[in-house]
Amino acid sequence: MKTLRQRMVPYWLLGPGLVWLALFFVLPMYFMGELSLKTGSLADGYQLTWATQNYTDAISQYSTQFVRAFYYAGTATIICLLIGYPLAYAIAFKAGRWKNLMLFAVVAPFFTTYLIRTIAWKTILQDSSPVVGFLKFVHLIPQDGRVLATSGAVIAGLTYNFLPFMVLPLYASLERLDVRLLEASKDLYASTRTTFFKVTVPLTMPGIIAGILLTFIPAAGDYVNSTFLGGTSQAMIGNVIQSKYLVINDYPTAAALSFTLLVIILAALMLYIKFAGTEALMGEDEEPA
Repeated sequence: MKTLRQRMVPYWLLGPGLVWLALFFVLPMYFMGELSLKTGSLADGYQLTWATQNYTDAISQYSTQFVRAFYYAGTATIICLLIGYPLAYAIAFKAGRWKNLMLFAVVAPFFTTYLIRTIAWKTILQDSSPVVGFLKFVHLIPQDGRVLATSGAVIAGLTYNFLPFMVLPLYASLERLDVRLLEASKDLYASTRTTFFKVTVPLTMPGIIAGILLTFIPAAGDYVNSTFLGGTSQAMIGNVIQSKYLVINDYPTAAALSFTLLVIILAALMLYIKFAGTEALMGEDEEPA
């Protein structure tokens, strides 16, 4: 029979992480939630008046930016998945002695700051760049057309910046895959295509879900790509929040917008868990009937 000290060991191990979350997540979220229900100004101060209209006004005024943020983030996430899965598959199963080098190439962009990477894309997509010139030469865009300051430029920037967040969970999931299961599938006369869709993809679903979450959530709140690669007509909800906090100094509205974005993302995640179950999210096997 375990002693009290032995039973307390897991809780002691959880302690530092729980304290960290309480100080740097729960406590700031509490103050931000309280701020979102206040009225006033930076000069006169803010009073807690339980101003729920901060939420209704924020949603009604900036619904377009919310929709645009989720559309851009969703599109970028899908593109990252379409690019990242074959890349992670190739690194896990086909790279051989080049595996470490290819993994380094995936994470190499992180050695450069996020802002510099985005500004580099602005240079690549500007009207006088060789890339845009080639696109005009092959008639993918009109001669008087442009790529910069369009939705395509913002989505391209999001895809590039968040692609490693998709590739790494996929690679980790594929690396743990028991190749004997793939061999068994082929021994049972399944084609390569059937093996991939019936065995590989389901078994790596936790990596797919993790990659989607790690890509979509920060992309939905991003404002750097739309600032440098888009224009005023491409603003996402992150741009509105940044402007409310740092330019207009309308802190209650900014806090309300931040909370609304958080709640929408959490609601979507909870809805997925409700219908797909935690097994799809965590990769656990269902209990046999």
